[in-house]
Formats: sequence, structure tokens, C-alpha cells
Amino acid sequence: MDEAVARERLNAERAEVASLLKDAKSAGAEDREAEGETGDMADSAQPLTAQGMDDAIAVGLQDRLAAIDRALRRLDEGTYGRSVQSGQPIPDARLEADPAAELTVQEAAAQR
Repeated sequence: MDEAVARERLNAERAEVASLLKDAKSAGAEDREAEGETGDMADSAQPLTAQGMDDAIAVGLQDRLAAIDRALRRLDEGTYGRSVQSGQPIPDARLEADPAAELTVQEAAAQR
């Protein structure tokens, strides 16, 4: 994959994920506030459940942001497009599907 295209895609995804993370954290904070409220809520555990979901989403988004940042560092270091495990080239098709890919398909499958 062309490095300029990869950088553009990674930066665009980074901005989107950062925005989603901000929204998830905001929703989690709202759910924490709603947890202590009284009212006619049918299920008093609903805010707690929503808070847990928001927190889980935030963790996933933080992980994705970290993977994007690592990919951007690899671009800067000149190692982008190579497996961080073996140094083998990562096929362009995989990088098209996931520009932050760190492993070849075979290496990723072996880790599951």
C-alpha cells in the first residue's frame, strides 16, 4: 500500500475513532449520573447495564486508537507494511482491509 494513502486512511480513521471514544465516554458519564436518579424507570439496573456497555465500547475504541498510533509510528520509522512479529510483508489486500494491521493473516490466525 502506498504510504501516503496509508497515512491518510489512518489519520481519517484516527479522527473518527477519537470522536466515537469521546461520545462513548460522554454516554458513560451520563449513565453514571442516571444511576443515582430516582424516577419511574422500569428497570433500576438499566443505567448500570448501559454504563458497562459504554465502558466496554470505550475500551475497544482505546485499543483501536492505540493500534492506529502504532501503525502511524511504523510509517514514520519505515517499517509499515511488515509484520511486527516476523518482519514478513503484510499483503496490500490485508492493509486495504485494515490499515493498522500488525500481523500477516497467518500470524493473526495463529494467535486466536
